[in-house]
Amino acid sequence: MTVEAVPHVDADGQPIDTAKLRLMHTTMQTLGRVAIVGGGIIVNVVTLVMFEGIDEMVEAEKLQVYVRVYELALLIPLISVAGVMLGGLLKARDLRRLHSKGIEWDQAWKMIHGHIEKTTPNWWILGGSLVFVVFTLSMGLSNVPYNQEIIFAGSMIIVLFLMSRLMRVLEPQARRVLVGTAVIIFVYRAMPTPGVGETWWMMDELGFNEQFLTLLELIAGALALLGMFIFRRFMAEKSIAYVMVFLTVVATVLYLPIVGMYYGLHEWTASITNGVVDAEFIALVNTALESPLGQVAMIPMLAWIANSAPANLKATFFAVMASFTNLALSLAQLGTKYLNEIYVVSREVRDPVTDVVIVAQDYSEMGMLLVAATTLTFVLPIAAVLLVKGSPLKSA
Repeated sequence: MTVEAVPHVDADGQPIDTAKLRLMHTTMQTLGRVAIVGGGIIVNVVTLVMFEGIDEMVEAEKLQVYVRVYELALLIPLISVAGVMLGGLLKARDLRRLHSKGIEWDQAWKMIHGHIEKTTPNWWILGGSLVFVVFTLSMGLSNVPYNQEIIFAGSMIIVLFLMSRLMRVLEPQARRVLVGTAVIIFVYRAMPTPGVGETWWMMDELGFNEQFLTLLELIAGALALLGMFIFRRFMAEKSIAYVMVFLTVVATVLYLPIVGMYYGLHEWTASITNGVVDAEFIALVNTALESPLGQVAMIPMLAWIANSAPANLKATFFAVMASFTNLALSLAQLGTKYLNEIYVVSREVRDPVTDVVIVAQDYSEMGMLLVAATTLTFVLPIAAVLLVKGSPLKSA
């Protein structure tokens, strides 16, 4: 989207300067995230309405609600196609505007789309991508031991190989910037979370239900939209290393009240505020403050790739770098699994026929799980930034 949407010339056909172009790429990536978050908000609003009276529903009724939500999601492809058509209309409008200023049609077309060298097939990239797809599918459908770990390790080797082939077209300085930036982003996105046990704990111990959790997601999405616009210039003007450290510190501080609630913070605050500052109040405020930060992390890197990658390879750079950063999410899932194997929490499970307890509820290690996840997500990203800064690598 960024490659296609950001213009190379202004309304008069003059080239746009570098600083303004970088800001425009950041803005476009921000708008892309706005579209994603906006879609999530719409889903949350629909879910919030449809889950009205959730506490009185039986499991079969809840299941039907989920089915209806997924049926409504079938409208999404129609919206995507409409966006492509709108983009084409906007390009045609700009083409007519430049032609009206006396610029020939061919020249106007080049101004709008930029001068892009003809791309020749890179068989290393194509072959590596094919191996990546075949490997991921075959391993994902198999039941070999340590399936997740093998998929991650194999995928990482393949993606690193693809990155190494792409970096050959960059200058040495650009290579160091790409690697350094990728390392910082990867570590930031690879941090584990407490996992689904945190949601179980909030529902069973704090008394949150599905409707309240959906409300939290709705608030998070709405404020994330606002936060992305507030931080837009900040993301364009500050380095990625600076942005990552800022996000890490602030997110850690804002998450501490959730950790504190396991140790009774909400009980203490409720006792001194006549019940006003209870668990739901703390969760709402925490969500309101923290939500703008999560969507900010990827925007600077995507904008940097769009602004820095060779014009004829931008799509390939996006695809490979997106695969690399998605692998970070896979590592985060593995880290979450390992944390949950070290600090075991369980929710009560009963036999639907006999009502006998099959799995007992146990949140005794939930506190240590929260502390461990919080510590890792604070220490490791900052350590990655310090490592890059102290090495020959650079960051954007």
